[in-house]
Amino acid sequence: MTHLTLYTTLGCHLCERLETLLTTLHLGEYRLEKVEISEDEALMVHYGTRIPVLLDAAGNELDLGFEPERLAVWLAERGWLNEAAWQALGRQLEGEAEARDVRGAVMRGGRRYLG
Repeated sequence: MTHLTLYTTLGCHLCERLETLLTTLHLGEYRLEKVEISEDEALMVHYGTRIPVLLDAAGNELDLGFEPERLAVWLAERGWLNEAAWQALGRQLEGEAEARDVRGAVMRGGRRYLG
């Protein structure tokens, strides 16, 4: 079983997104310990602008784990990525991107303009 730590705070929607992605992409069982940073000044200083931060048992950190690609790479490096779930999620994300483009969004000079 994988042991992970999540530095979080109450009402963190990005933390909730990371937890959802972790549930989908992690291969096998894991235990997630949540650490509330608002209760400790040192944790607030260290993690306050970086949450959610996910740590493995060796102390390796992942910032911005709510981004599916970053979480998938981090999990794959440790042998914990459910490849089938990642491929399915990738197809879903591609479909969402195509649906957004259908509405007439046009990229010009690095900016998106809606029809």
